[in-house]
Amino acid sequence: MTYISIRPDYTLEIPAEIIREMNVVPGKKYQVIKLDDMLEIVPYHDIQELRGFLKGIDTNIERDEDRL
Repeated sequence: MTYISIRPDYTLEIPAEIIREMNVVPGKKYQVIKLDDMLEIVPYHDIQELRGFLKGIDTNIERDEDRL
């Protein structure tokens, strides 16, 4: 299990292995979402960056009779 530390100035100390695996770079934005007593850190993407990322996705799914 990997841990992070919070420094006295309330900045996060992220382990090098996480930085490499997630391609964390200075200036990259993240959203912090509070879920009960947990924090979730999610990469932030501008809406323009996301344009077209679902292109080619298969939208044919099986649906229950009452969902048609």
